[in-house]
Amino acid sequence: MKRHPLTFGLLIALASVPAFAQSPDETQEQEAQGDSLETVVVTGTRTSTRTVASSPSPIDVITPAALEATGTTELATALSRALPSLNFPRPAITDGTDAVRPAQLRGLAPDQVLVLVNGKRRHTTALINLNGSQGRGSSPVDLNAIPISAIQRVEVLRDGASAQYGSDAIAGVVNIVLKGSDSGGSIALTGGQYSAGDGRTAQLSGDVGIKLGENGALHLAAEARDQDQTDRARPYVLAPGVTVRPSTAPPPGVVVQRYGDPEVRQYAFSANADLQINDALSFYGFANASRRDALSNGFFRTALDTRNIQAIYPDGFLPQIRNIAEDRAFVVGLRGMTVLEWDVDLSYNYGRNDLSFGVENSLNRSLGPTSPTQFDAGALQITQHVLNLDVTRGFNVDWLASALNVAWGLEWRGEGFQQGAGELSSYVNGGVLLPGGTPAPSGSQVFPGFRPDDAGDFDRESFAAYLDLEANVTDKFNLGLAVRSEEYSDFGSTTSGKVSARYDFSDAVALRGTVSTGFRAPSLQQQFFRSTATNFIGGVPFDIRTFRVNDPAAVALGAEPLKAEESKNLSLGLVLKPVDNLYVTIDAYRIDIDDRIMLSENLTSTAVRNFLNATVDPALGGGRYFTNAIDTSTKGVDIIATYRWLLGNGSLDLTAGYNYNKTTVERIAPNPAALTAIDPTAVRIGRVEVGRLTVGAPRDKFQFGGLYTLGNWKFGANATRYGEFSVLFGNNPADTSRDQTFDPQWTLDLSGSYSLGNWDFTLGADNVLDEYPDEVLFANSTNGQLPYSASSPNGFNGAYLYGRIGYKW
Repeated sequence: MKRHPLTFGLLIALASVPAFAQSPDETQEQEAQGDSLETVVVTGTRTSTRTVASSPSPIDVITPAALEATGTTELATALSRALPSLNFPRPAITDGTDAVRPAQLRGLAPDQVLVLVNGKRRHTTALINLNGSQGRGSSPVDLNAIPISAIQRVEVLRDGASAQYGSDAIAGVVNIVLKGSDSGGSIALTGGQYSAGDGRTAQLSGDVGIKLGENGALHLAAEARDQDQTDRARPYVLAPGVTVRPSTAPPPGVVVQRYGDPEVRQYAFSANADLQINDALSFYGFANASRRDALSNGFFRTALDTRNIQAIYPDGFLPQIRNIAEDRAFVVGLRGMTVLEWDVDLSYNYGRNDLSFGVENSLNRSLGPTSPTQFDAGALQITQHVLNLDVTRGFNVDWLASALNVAWGLEWRGEGFQQGAGELSSYVNGGVLLPGGTPAPSGSQVFPGFRPDDAGDFDRESFAAYLDLEANVTDKFNLGLAVRSEEYSDFGSTTSGKVSARYDFSDAVALRGTVSTGFRAPSLQQQFFRSTATNFIGGVPFDIRTFRVNDPAAVALGAEPLKAEESKNLSLGLVLKPVDNLYVTIDAYRIDIDDRIMLSENLTSTAVRNFLNATVDPALGGGRYFTNAIDTSTKGVDIIATYRWLLGNGSLDLTAGYNYNKTTVERIAPNPAALTAIDPTAVRIGRVEVGRLTVGAPRDKFQFGGLYTLGNWKFGANATRYGEFSVLFGNNPADTSRDQTFDPQWTLDLSGSYSLGNWDFTLGADNVLDEYPDEVLFANSTNGQLPYSASSPNGFNGAYLYGRIGYKW
């Protein structure tokens, strides 16, 4: 990787100072007592005494008990059930997205949320979502790679924070704080399945604290999960008015398709260490490693389908994708106080995600009867190296009501993206024709392998500097200022700023607000990912290429170098504590994003195909690329209320939450002159993609839950209402016949647990009433085989029953 000249100056600075970082375990005792309002938070602030109740920005603190109470073994699913503003659908038949599902905060893109672990930037997944799921075109962080048993708490900052943390923090920040105690531990066995009889899940998890010498701690956690697939597919049904069954249709009454969650085998490990070297200096480090083996499904090819070879599959075949996701990350650092009384934190952060694509139970039609049935289709890899220097100190200022907290820092980040080619048979066209003499599709079916000219190794680096000031101007008025400047080797520089303020009228009423600018740098995947896949147009296969933005053919079709997305965030909130034990927050927000990075439509017109066939590849049938072609505005409100009600010898903790957000498209850039010259009628951003942004996720979400504790018993209940969403089909605005709006859906989760000494026994049911979303229109159901939308926010698996046995010491 080439080094920016500023890099060497940063390395010298890093080598010359000790460092300081807040211990992730400082508030464990408070959290164990359930007093989350007084939990000291480390997200969105660089002061060491900021609590949830006194924060100038909306922050949610999710404890391990709250995560476990959701019944799920996945972190992202648990967060979506605990946070009204988080959307985590369960798409199916979407290639690698089945295995690495994206989450959305406040209706924005999955990669517009920054994820931290112990306050340090987490790397993204290597996957880029290219199919028709929420988050199309994004490469988010894989939250499910972190075991829940390792987590002390999760802090979710629902506010723009690019001026504090840099790229990606447009919608907010998710900070996962790891357990760090030097004693105690737990082990738990969880099992469950859906009421339909599938999706059986078994998980063994545990954690343990170990004392290191006299002043050190090491906390270890691990989990192993085995999850069977779910299937809600149905038999093929003739379309209304059709009486003759096509020869290529599956046998009547037989379910040949599979539609649901993939089969998953996952192992994950986490370690968090802290060691006091002397009175002024400590060493810290933490690491996480995981391996996920996920098997998902494509579309069934019947026996007489032209894509099948009956000599290999006499009854047809269901091609499958096996994704192996391997995640590695570690952070090491020093913290301490200098002789000038500055608290300093010096750290190195490494992250890597590898995602391989294997194709099973398939064939390459163009190779004829000699085709293999399993393929290595290639792999993707993302790496991240980060050096951080963070310095803080409080200064006494006579006219301020508190110390002025001054924080500044430097960051160097190096990123790499690799795309590796698959084996020859996974992408080659062997020349065997379909019946009638038409060309056969190239490569392995369901997922053609990456070609040698798709492969590549790309990198970039960035350098950042920030300044952060915060103080109580008076006893009632808190003010914070932050500015951050970043320079990237691939697209230039950007500067972000933030002003936050809070005024406490009394102990019962406070007003808070923020104004900030932000950005998200284009990912290396968006700039350099390339693939060629087969699409059928009018029954004829064409190879559609996802071009790199700097490819000469893409430039000829109007592609331009990607630039950073830029945002303006406004937030105004009211904090109410009208009576003892009642806490209410109401936060309205507006997020304007210019130059959003989108994946264009498939450009497949005759004019485009003729151009590509003449200048690039005679077999190409179209192309697409990433572009900064759209501006959006998102307006919304978050309302959160918590109340603790003491009932005799017991207590009832109630929580209610509501999120409403609406995204509108403010601008779609006109087609570039180059594209217009080739095809004046081309559509780069169509109504389907606009619909995915504006109505594809629920407009609102409401949750109400309670936990009743009496002696050794705990009973939990949580009701969730997912608002309506819509799916649009086709880019002809005159034809909306296949568009569909799905009604709101209610779900109810129940659980009960009993403690006997150190043992805990839990039984529960998620979606206990076995509610399903609306079924899709027949025209969108693949002849009735796929009855539910993959955008359904709670999935379409029905009720899930589970049990857990745990032991703590």
